Amino acid sequence: MQRYFIPTNYDEHDRASIEVAGEIFHHMIRVMRMKIGEQVYLVFNQKHTVVAEITTVAEEQAFLKEVREVAWETELPVRVSLFCGFPKGDKLELITQKSTELGASQVFGFPSKTSVVKWNEKKRLNREQRLNKIAKEAAEQSHRTAFPTVRLLETQKELFEELSAFDHILVAYEEAAKKGERSQLIQTLQQVRKGERLAFVFGPEGGLSPDEVALLEEAGGKVCSLGPRILRTETAPFYALSAVSFQLEMLN
Repeated sequence: MQRYFIPTNYDEHDRASIEVAGEIFHHMIRVMRMKIGEQVYLVFNQKHTVVAEITTVAEEQAFLKEVREVAWETELPVRVSLFCGFPKGDKLELITQKSTELGASQVFGFPSKTSVVKWNEKKRLNREQRLNKIAKEAAEQSHRTAFPTVRLLETQKELFEELSAFDHILVAYEEAAKKGERSQLIQTLQQVRKGERLAFVFGPEGGLSPDEVALLEEAGGKVCSLGPRILRTETAPFYALSAVSFQLEMLN
């Protein structure tokens, strides 16, 4: 069943006549060619989800009636944010899509010292807009009740300003894997509590520089490995999110 995010509060709507228009209407009626009597999931602000049935289709809007509420929880018990050094090509698109499916709350890109990509402000903002669209579509497909926000930071100063708000910061560092470090990720995931904010920091293809790692440690970050193998920059976030899900959802 198709899922749509409604950018308003649930209690602002008449349950017997929920109006949809604009992009949602276009996708529902013009793209998916849905008819009266078909049902969809509608996700309002505050993650309130209902099954609704199409009752009326007009020229520019459709109306639906609520059939039932949905209480199925699909969000991770902690808010996980990814901070990725700008990678090459379309890797951020892949990271955004798959990390959304795996439960990330936020995705940040930042200019690392070894990043090859250099965007001017216009390109950066256009890319950010596209990535947010990808995140929303991936959240609908994976039946989430929220979708991540994606931000492409202009400076490393912004990176450290964002990190100051987190309860736990893990820095994925390939040198830690080479030295056999295997405990920090496990220790942190055992300590994190429901509702807390957890950040993972990943380098681009060239990895994080020693200077960057030192600054991240000064900011409260803890260096960790993601297993004994060296992962690509687009693979590491998926490993981290899968580990969080296994520890906090599957084991609990």
